[in-house]
Amino acid sequence: MALVAGVDSSTQSCKVVIMDAATGAIVREGRAGHPSGTEVDPEAWWAALQAAITAAGGFDDVAAWAIGGQQHGMVALDATGEVIRPALLWNDTRSAGAAADLIAEFGAAELAERTGVVPVASFTITKLRWLRDHEPDNAARVVAVALPHDWLTWRLRGFGPATSSSRGPVLDELITDRSDASGTGYWNPASTDDATGGYDRDLLVAALGHDAALPRVLGPEEWVLDEAGRRVGGGAGDNAGAALGLGAGPGDVVVSIGTSGTVFAVSADRVADPTGTVAGFADCTGRFLPLVATLNAARVLDAIAGLLGVDHAELSRLALAAEPGAAGLALIPYFEGERTPNLPDATASLTGMTLASTTRENLARAAVEGMLAGLGVGLAAVRDVGVPISRALLIGGGAQSEAVRVIAPLVLGVPVEVPQPGEYVALGAARQAATVLAV
Repeated sequence: MALVAGVDSSTQSCKVVIMDAATGAIVREGRAGHPSGTEVDPEAWWAALQAAITAAGGFDDVAAWAIGGQQHGMVALDATGEVIRPALLWNDTRSAGAAADLIAEFGAAELAERTGVVPVASFTITKLRWLRDHEPDNAARVVAVALPHDWLTWRLRGFGPATSSSRGPVLDELITDRSDASGTGYWNPASTDDATGGYDRDLLVAALGHDAALPRVLGPEEWVLDEAGRRVGGGAGDNAGAALGLGAGPGDVVVSIGTSGTVFAVSADRVADPTGTVAGFADCTGRFLPLVATLNAARVLDAIAGLLGVDHAELSRLALAAEPGAAGLALIPYFEGERTPNLPDATASLTGMTLASTTRENLARAAVEGMLAGLGVGLAAVRDVGVPISRALLIGGGAQSEAVRVIAPLVLGVPVEVPQPGEYVALGAARQAATVLAV
């Protein structure tokens, strides 16, 4: 039995699954936590990865592995392979002004055409511009830029600072994959130019102030070796890893209801949305993964459950006791502003209140319908850029609500399936490892 391993290094924790490459059965698992915050010393990720691997029984009997992880984070390295400053994560918004500056300099339509995305504070390109403008001494030291899963793959293969690695700081051994590269803001998912690897060096220089080494982008079936001779896949960004773990294909849209919401579809065709609503990411299989993010998702249900003084099971029961449409009661769920549509200063509102409509049941129903309607805006945006959608796969903590599962098809307007809860990013990475093992 050949075993492969997949890793999900997410914002909150590191998860490892070890899988039978032939059957897909999960044999062992491990987990370790990450520190909170919007900037993190990558060494904390490295410690968590090692702890999670140990908890999963180690890699001694593993034939291949791959790492999936949180997208966009900026890991800046100097010539010795040392991390220059704590990594800025995707949820660090200090670079919002830098995003506006880049859009003003190049134009949203041109950036969408060149990279598939219009910069927002999440993306690596804006964090590099922030570094240039606010920490010029640190920016001047940058010799290489990696993303979180790139850096962890590099370290686990045995590379890194000379003081803490067996193979040394060989920066040209940094690797990544199409999905994570497409979230940087300086990579073209449609490029077939082997000389550039798809990187738009002019945009990188405009952000950082000078050129730098970047990870080599591996194709879906390409692999490298670690120091033990195991095959290593290019890995994946978290959403692409989840799509692979779920087995999503063209026509599928994945609706993830977590702290925030994401709506992403598997597409055979590249998307370039000049409005910036849909990010034209690549996936890790050679296709594309157009994605919309929302700020308000499961916490909408948390807020209304808290207001009613009930747990989530009772909130679900109340919602299902009400009629569709909640007798006209409607919740606009912008409790934290909103990203899609782009209304950062918006607030939530409750409308349609009458003596008849204002009941606990209708309020619970309006919360579920309002949250799903917000995600439905994302689904509609994906469809509006020409991506066909025939089925929605509902994942994340919010998908465990019976009311959400029942009401979702009515609000989203497509058939809905709810897969069993699982570590889909880590599973996707393990499936990638099985693929490269079989090549």
